[in-house]
Amino acid sequence: MRRWVREARCVVHDGMYAELLDSMSDGVYFVDRERRITYWNSGAGALSGYSREEVVGRRCRDGLLNHVDEAGAQLCGARCPLLWTMRDGQPRECHILMHHKDGHLVPVRVRASPLRDPAGTIVGAVEVFSDDTALRTARLEIDQLQSLAQIDPLTALGNRRYLDRCLDQRLGEWSRYGIPFGVLIADIDRFKSVNDTFGHDVGDEVLRVIAATLTHGLRAGDGVARMGGEEFAVVTGHIGPSELAGLAERIRMLVSRSRYAGPAGPLSISVSIGGAMIRPGEDAHAVLRRADQRLLAAKETGRDRVVTTDEARRAVADPAGSRSR
Repeated sequence: MRRWVREARCVVHDGMYAELLDSMSDGVYFVDRERRITYWNSGAGALSGYSREEVVGRRCRDGLLNHVDEAGAQLCGARCPLLWTMRDGQPRECHILMHHKDGHLVPVRVRASPLRDPAGTIVGAVEVFSDDTALRTARLEIDQLQSLAQIDPLTALGNRRYLDRCLDQRLGEWSRYGIPFGVLIADIDRFKSVNDTFGHDVGDEVLRVIAATLTHGLRAGDGVARMGGEEFAVVTGHIGPSELAGLAERIRMLVSRSRYAGPAGPLSISVSIGGAMIRPGEDAHAVLRRADQRLLAAKETGRDRVVTTDEARRAVADPAGSRSR
Protein backbone atom coordinates (compact mmCIF):
# COMPACT_ATOMS: atom_id res chain seq x y z
CA MET A 1 0.00 0.00 0.00
CA ARG A 2 2.76 2.45 0.91
CA ARG A 3 4.40 2.01 -2.48
CA TRP A 4 1.37 3.00 -4.51
CA VAL A 5 0.63 5.84 -2.07
CA ARG A 6 4.13 7.21 -2.65
CA GLU A 7 3.63 6.94 -6.37
CA ALA A 8 0.09 8.29 -6.32
CA ARG A 9 1.13 11.93 -6.24
CA CYS A 10 2.44 11.66 -9.76
CA VAL A 11 -0.73 10.13 -11.12
CA VAL A 12 -3.45 11.20 -8.70
CA HIS A 13 -5.19 13.21 -11.38
CA ASP A 14 -5.46 10.09 -13.51
CA GLY A 15 -9.08 8.99 -13.35
CA MET A 16 -8.43 5.50 -12.01
CA TYR A 17 -6.17 6.66 -9.14
CA ALA A 18 -8.41 9.56 -8.22
CA GLU A 19 -11.42 7.24 -8.11
CA LEU A 20 -9.49 4.74 -6.00
CA LEU A 21 -8.39 7.33 -3.44
CA ASP A 22 -11.85 8.87 -3.25
CA SER A 23 -13.40 5.46 -2.61
CA MET A 24 -11.36 5.02 0.59
CA SER A 25 -13.07 5.61 3.93
CA ASP A 26 -9.69 6.72 5.33
CA GLY A 27 -8.65 10.31 4.90
CA VAL A 28 -5.73 10.87 2.50
CA TYR A 29 -3.97 14.14 1.79
CA PHE A 30 -0.67 15.18 0.20
CA VAL A 31 1.51 18.14 1.17
CA ASP A 32 4.52 19.76 -0.49
CA ARG A 33 7.76 20.68 1.30
CA GLU A 34 6.06 23.75 2.78
CA ARG A 35 3.30 21.51 4.15
CA ARG A 36 0.85 23.09 1.71
CA ILE A 37 -2.01 20.70 0.89
CA THR A 38 -1.95 19.61 -2.75
CA TYR A 39 -4.52 16.81 -2.65
CA TRP A 40 -7.48 15.99 -0.37
CA ASN A 41 -9.70 12.94 -0.84
CA SER A 42 -13.36 12.46 0.00
CA GLY A 43 -12.54 10.40 3.09
CA ALA A 44 -10.53 13.29 4.53
CA GLY A 45 -13.54 15.54 4.02
CA ALA A 46 -15.89 13.09 5.73
CA LEU A 47 -13.65 12.65 8.78
CA SER A 48 -12.67 16.31 9.20
CA GLY A 49 -15.71 18.22 7.91
CA TYR A 50 -13.54 20.23 5.48
CA SER A 51 -14.24 20.05 1.77
CA ARG A 52 -11.52 19.79 -0.88
CA GLU A 53 -12.19 23.38 -1.94
CA GLU A 54 -11.61 24.64 1.61
CA VAL A 55 -8.19 23.07 2.11
CA VAL A 56 -6.27 22.58 -1.15
CA GLY A 57 -3.67 25.31 -1.42
CA ARG A 58 -3.60 25.98 2.33
CA ARG A 59 -1.12 24.67 4.87
CA CYS A 60 -2.53 22.01 7.22
CA ARG A 61 -1.69 24.11 10.27
CA ASP A 62 -3.45 27.26 9.00
CA GLY A 63 -6.44 27.01 11.32
CA LEU A 64 -7.46 23.65 9.91
CA LEU A 65 -6.68 20.27 11.47
CA ASN A 66 -4.31 21.53 14.21
CA HIS A 67 -3.40 18.09 15.53
CA VAL A 68 -2.74 17.76 19.26
CA ASP A 69 -1.40 14.83 21.26
CA GLU A 70 -3.15 13.01 24.11
CA ALA A 71 -1.98 15.68 26.57
CA GLY A 72 -3.33 18.53 24.43
CA ALA A 73 0.09 19.71 23.15
CA GLN A 74 0.12 21.14 19.62
CA LEU A 75 1.75 18.98 16.93
CA CYS A 76 1.58 21.35 13.96
CA GLY A 77 4.92 23.04 14.71
CA ALA A 78 8.26 21.36 15.25
CA ARG A 79 6.62 18.09 16.34
CA CYS A 80 4.59 17.58 13.15
CA PRO A 81 4.84 13.93 11.94
CA LEU A 82 4.77 15.07 8.30
CA LEU A 83 7.66 17.47 8.92
CA TRP A 84 9.88 14.77 10.42
CA THR A 85 8.92 12.26 7.74
CA MET A 86 10.08 14.73 5.09
CA ARG A 87 13.31 15.37 7.01
CA ASP A 88 14.48 11.79 7.51
CA GLY A 89 12.44 9.88 4.91
CA GLN A 90 11.05 7.46 7.50
CA PRO A 91 7.34 6.58 7.68
CA ARG A 92 5.57 7.25 10.97
CA GLU A 93 2.41 6.07 12.71
CA CYS A 94 0.79 7.61 15.77
CA HIS A 95 -2.54 8.20 17.54
CA ILE A 96 -3.51 11.86 17.78
CA LEU A 97 -6.48 14.21 18.14
CA MET A 98 -7.59 16.21 15.09
CA HIS A 99 -9.76 19.32 15.12
CA HIS A 100 -13.01 18.79 13.23
CA LYS A 101 -14.47 21.74 11.34
CA ASP A 102 -17.37 21.83 13.84
CA GLY A 103 -14.91 22.49 16.68
CA HIS A 104 -14.60 19.19 18.55
CA LEU A 105 -11.55 16.95 18.65
CA VAL A 106 -11.58 13.63 16.81
CA PRO A 107 -9.22 10.76 17.78
CA VAL A 108 -7.50 9.41 14.66
CA ARG A 109 -4.73 7.01 13.75
CA VAL A 110 -2.22 8.77 11.49
CA ARG A 111 0.25 7.22 9.04
CA ALA A 112 2.74 9.56 7.37
CA SER A 113 5.06 8.62 4.48
CA PRO A 114 7.44 10.66 2.28
CA LEU A 115 6.65 11.47 -1.34
CA ARG A 116 9.57 11.26 -3.77
CA ASP A 117 10.13 12.39 -7.35
CA PRO A 118 11.57 9.97 -9.97
CA ALA A 119 15.10 10.85 -8.82
CA GLY A 120 14.31 9.85 -5.25
CA THR A 121 14.27 13.37 -3.82
CA ILE A 122 11.66 13.96 -1.12
CA VAL A 123 9.19 16.49 -2.49
CA GLY A 124 6.44 16.20 0.10
CA ALA A 125 4.54 13.74 2.23
CA VAL A 126 1.26 11.88 2.39
CA GLU A 127 -0.86 11.43 5.50
CA VAL A 128 -3.48 8.71 5.81
CA PHE A 129 -5.77 9.04 8.83
CA SER A 130 -8.66 6.94 10.09
CA ASP A 131 -11.12 6.71 12.97
CA ASP A 132 -9.84 5.11 16.16
CA THR A 133 -11.73 2.02 17.30
CA ALA A 134 -13.34 3.76 20.27
CA LEU A 135 -14.95 6.30 17.97
CA ARG A 136 -16.45 3.62 15.75
CA THR A 137 -17.74 1.81 18.85
CA ALA A 138 -19.33 5.00 20.14
CA ARG A 139 -21.07 5.58 16.82
CA LEU A 140 -22.47 2.06 16.84
CA GLU A 141 -23.75 2.67 20.36
CA ILE A 142 -25.47 5.88 19.25
CA ASP A 143 -27.10 4.04 16.35
CA GLN A 144 -28.49 1.47 18.77
CA LEU A 145 -29.77 4.15 21.13
CA GLN A 146 -31.68 5.95 18.41
CA SER A 147 -33.99 2.94 18.08
CA LEU A 148 -34.54 2.84 21.85
CA ALA A 149 -35.70 6.43 22.45
CA GLN A 150 -32.70 7.04 24.70
CA ILE A 151 -31.22 10.02 22.85
CA ASP A 152 -31.14 13.64 23.94
CA PRO A 153 -32.48 15.50 20.86
CA LEU A 154 -30.16 18.53 21.16
CA THR A 155 -26.80 16.83 21.70
CA ALA A 156 -27.45 13.33 20.28
CA LEU A 157 -26.01 11.88 23.50
CA GLY A 158 -27.85 9.42 25.68
CA ASN A 159 -30.59 10.90 27.85
CA ARG A 160 -31.47 10.22 31.50
CA ARG A 161 -33.10 6.91 30.53
CA TYR A 162 -29.85 5.81 28.92
CA LEU A 163 -27.90 6.91 32.00
CA ASP A 164 -30.12 4.77 34.21
CA ARG A 165 -29.62 1.80 31.88
CA CYS A 166 -25.83 2.20 32.00
CA LEU A 167 -25.86 2.38 35.79
CA ASP A 168 -28.08 -0.70 36.07
CA GLN A 169 -25.74 -2.63 33.78
CA ARG A 170 -22.59 -1.62 35.67
CA LEU A 171 -24.18 -2.26 39.07
CA GLY A 172 -25.12 -5.74 37.89
CA GLU A 173 -21.53 -6.45 36.83
CA TRP A 174 -20.27 -5.05 40.14
CA SER A 175 -22.67 -7.20 42.14
CA ARG A 176 -22.10 -10.44 40.23
CA TYR A 177 -18.45 -10.26 39.21
CA GLY A 178 -16.88 -7.51 41.30
CA ILE A 179 -16.03 -5.40 38.24
CA PRO A 180 -15.43 -1.83 39.49
CA PHE A 181 -16.70 1.21 37.62
CA GLY A 182 -16.80 4.95 38.11
CA VAL A 183 -19.09 7.89 37.49
CA LEU A 184 -18.08 11.36 36.32
CA ILE A 185 -20.35 14.42 36.31
CA ALA A 186 -19.20 17.35 34.19
CA ASP A 187 -20.78 20.79 34.34
CA ILE A 188 -20.04 23.70 32.00
CA ASP A 189 -18.54 26.62 33.92
CA ARG A 190 -20.55 29.85 33.89
CA PHE A 191 -22.86 28.54 31.18
CA LYS A 192 -25.67 30.88 32.22
CA SER A 193 -23.52 33.85 31.22
CA VAL A 194 -23.04 32.33 27.74
CA ASN A 195 -26.80 32.13 27.26
CA ASP A 196 -27.40 35.57 28.77
CA THR A 197 -24.66 37.27 26.73
CA PHE A 198 -24.87 35.50 23.36
CA GLY A 199 -28.29 33.88 23.33
CA HIS A 200 -29.56 30.33 23.52
CA ASP A 201 -28.60 29.49 19.93
CA VAL A 202 -24.93 29.96 20.81
CA GLY A 203 -25.48 28.10 24.07
CA ASP A 204 -27.01 25.18 22.18
CA GLU A 205 -24.03 25.08 19.82
CA VAL A 206 -21.64 24.99 22.79
CA LEU A 207 -23.60 22.03 24.18
CA ARG A 208 -23.36 20.22 20.84
CA VAL A 209 -19.60 20.77 20.53
CA ILE A 210 -19.01 19.51 24.08
CA ALA A 211 -21.24 16.51 23.42
CA ALA A 212 -19.20 15.60 20.34
CA THR A 213 -15.97 16.09 22.30
CA LEU A 214 -17.18 13.76 25.04
CA THR A 215 -18.24 11.12 22.52
CA HIS A 216 -14.83 11.17 20.87
CA GLY A 217 -12.84 11.42 24.09
CA LEU A 218 -14.07 8.35 25.97
CA ARG A 219 -12.82 4.80 25.92
CA ALA A 220 -14.66 1.97 24.22
CA GLY A 221 -17.26 0.73 26.70
CA ASP A 222 -17.79 4.05 28.50
CA GLY A 223 -21.25 5.62 28.32
CA VAL A 224 -22.07 9.33 28.26
CA ALA A 225 -25.39 11.09 28.78
CA ARG A 226 -26.77 14.59 29.11
CA MET A 227 -28.37 14.81 32.55
CA GLY A 228 -30.12 18.06 31.71
CA GLY A 229 -29.18 21.70 31.24
CA GLU A 230 -25.39 22.02 31.04
CA GLU A 231 -24.60 18.84 32.99
CA PHE A 232 -23.25 15.59 31.56
CA ALA A 233 -22.58 12.19 33.13
CA VAL A 234 -20.11 9.46 32.20
CA VAL A 235 -20.50 5.88 33.42
CA THR A 236 -17.27 4.00 32.80
CA GLY A 237 -16.49 0.42 32.10
CA HIS A 238 -13.92 -1.45 34.19
CA ILE A 239 -11.67 1.18 35.76
CA GLY A 240 -9.55 1.99 38.81
CA PRO A 241 -9.31 5.21 40.85
CA SER A 242 -6.19 6.58 39.13
CA GLU A 243 -7.61 5.76 35.69
CA LEU A 244 -10.86 7.51 36.60
CA ALA A 245 -8.94 10.65 37.58
CA GLY A 246 -6.95 10.45 34.33
CA LEU A 247 -10.10 10.07 32.23
CA ALA A 248 -11.69 13.06 33.98
CA GLU A 249 -8.60 15.17 33.32
CA ARG A 250 -8.58 14.08 29.66
CA ILE A 251 -12.20 15.20 29.27
CA ARG A 252 -11.45 18.53 30.96
CA MET A 253 -8.49 19.10 28.62
CA LEU A 254 -10.40 18.13 25.46
CA VAL A 255 -13.24 20.52 26.27
CA SER A 256 -10.81 23.38 26.93
CA ARG A 257 -8.99 22.66 23.65
CA SER A 258 -12.13 22.53 21.51
CA ARG A 259 -13.34 25.50 19.47
CA TYR A 260 -16.52 27.43 20.15
CA ALA A 261 -17.61 30.10 17.70
CA GLY A 262 -19.24 33.18 19.21
CA PRO A 263 -20.68 36.25 17.46
CA ALA A 264 -17.67 38.33 18.54
CA GLY A 265 -15.06 35.60 18.06
CA PRO A 266 -13.98 32.34 19.71
CA LEU A 267 -15.40 31.59 23.17
CA SER A 268 -13.38 30.20 26.05
CA ILE A 269 -15.27 27.27 27.58
CA SER A 270 -14.31 25.01 30.46
CA VAL A 271 -15.92 22.31 32.58
CA SER A 272 -15.63 21.27 36.20
CA ILE A 273 -15.78 17.55 36.89
CA GLY A 274 -16.56 15.45 39.94
CA GLY A 275 -16.03 11.72 40.01
CA ALA A 276 -16.60 8.71 42.24
CA MET A 277 -15.77 5.00 42.20
CA ILE A 278 -18.50 2.55 43.17
CA ARG A 279 -18.34 1.33 46.78
CA PRO A 280 -19.69 -1.86 48.36
CA GLY A 281 -23.36 -1.56 49.24
CA GLU A 282 -23.96 1.56 47.12
CA ASP A 283 -26.80 2.00 44.67
CA ALA A 284 -26.92 4.31 41.66
CA HIS A 285 -28.22 7.24 43.68
CA ALA A 286 -25.36 7.00 46.19
CA VAL A 287 -22.51 6.96 43.67
CA LEU A 288 -24.10 9.81 41.68
CA ARG A 289 -24.50 11.82 44.88
CA ARG A 290 -20.80 11.45 45.77
CA ALA A 291 -19.74 12.45 42.26
CA ASP A 292 -22.05 15.46 42.51
CA GLN A 293 -20.54 16.50 45.85
CA ARG A 294 -17.09 16.44 44.29
CA LEU A 295 -18.34 18.42 41.31
CA LEU A 296 -19.48 21.08 43.76
CA ALA A 297 -16.02 21.04 45.35
CA ALA A 298 -14.44 21.54 41.90
CA LYS A 299 -16.73 24.53 41.32
CA GLU A 300 -16.02 26.09 44.69
CA THR A 301 -12.25 25.68 44.46
CA GLY A 302 -11.87 27.57 41.19
CA ARG A 303 -13.69 25.77 38.33
CA ASP A 304 -11.99 24.19 35.29
CA ARG A 305 -10.71 21.38 37.49
CA VAL A 306 -11.25 17.77 38.48
CA VAL A 307 -12.07 16.33 41.92
CA THR A 308 -12.34 12.54 42.25
CA THR A 309 -11.39 11.90 45.90
CA ASP A 310 -12.77 12.97 49.27
CA GLU A 311 -9.32 14.15 50.30
CA ALA A 312 -9.29 16.67 47.46
CA ARG A 313 -12.74 18.17 48.05
CA ARG A 314 -13.85 20.78 50.54
CA ALA A 315 -16.68 20.05 52.89
CA VAL A 316 -19.98 21.51 51.76
CA ALA A 317 -22.99 22.05 53.97
CA ASP A 318 -25.66 21.18 51.46
CA PRO A 319 -24.39 19.28 48.35
CA ALA A 320 -27.91 19.11 46.92
CA GLY A 321 -28.56 22.81 47.37
CA SER A 322 -27.98 25.75 45.10
CA ARG A 323 -24.67 26.00 43.27
CA SER A 324 -22.69 28.77 41.69
CA ARG A 325 -22.31 27.41 38.19
